[in-house]
Amino acid sequence: MGDFMNRQQIKTRKAIFMAFTELLSKKNYNKITVQEIIDLADIGRSTFYSHFETKDDLLKEICRELFEHIFSNDLSRECSKIFENSNKNPKILITHILYHLKENKEEFIKVLSCESNDLFLGYFKTYLYKVIDEYIFIDNTGDEKFKRFLKNHICCTFVETIKWWIKNQMEESPEQIADYFFRVVDPII
Repeated sequence: MGDFMNRQQIKTRKAIFMAFTELLSKKNYNKITVQEIIDLADIGRSTFYSHFETKDDLLKEICRELFEHIFSNDLSRECSKIFENSNKNPKILITHILYHLKENKEEFIKVLSCESNDLFLGYFKTYLYKVIDEYIFIDNTGDEKFKRFLKNHICCTFVETIKWWIKNQMEESPEQIADYFFRVVDPII
C-alpha cells in the first residue's frame, strides 16, 4: 500500500487497531482470531486482508506505530512538552520517551498488561536497543559479549522501570523516573 491512504482507509485502519487492542486487553494474542477482529471493527474479511496479510502483521504494525511515535528522534513532535536536545543528552531523550509513554498510557498499558506482552516487549526492546546504542552506551570495553550483556542489562532495567512506574499509577513525573533510571544506569556506563 502506498504512502497515501485516503480517509476511509485511515478510518478502517484505526477501527482495526482499536478492535485489536480491545481484544488484547481481554484475551491472549494466540486465542484472538481474525474473525473476532473484523466483527469488532465492523469490517469485511477482504477489507482486513487489504490492510494486513496476517494477524502477526497487524501486531507488528501496531508496535511500529506505537513505538516509532514514542521513540521519535524529533523531540518536538506531538508531545505536550517541548524538548531541545542538540547535544544528544540521553537523559533528555529518556524523559521525552517517558512523556510519550504517559501520553499514550491507555494504549501502552493495554499492550503491556496483555497476556502476550512478551511479543510487545520484544518489539519494544528492539527500539530501546537503538536508543541505547545511539545515546546511552559508551564503549569502554573491547569485550563484545560483555558489551551485549550490558546493553541487555540496561534495556531490561528500563523495561522494569516502566512496569514499576505503571504499577505506581505513573504518579512520578517523567523527569523523576528518568532520574531514577540514570541513578541506576550511570555507574554501569
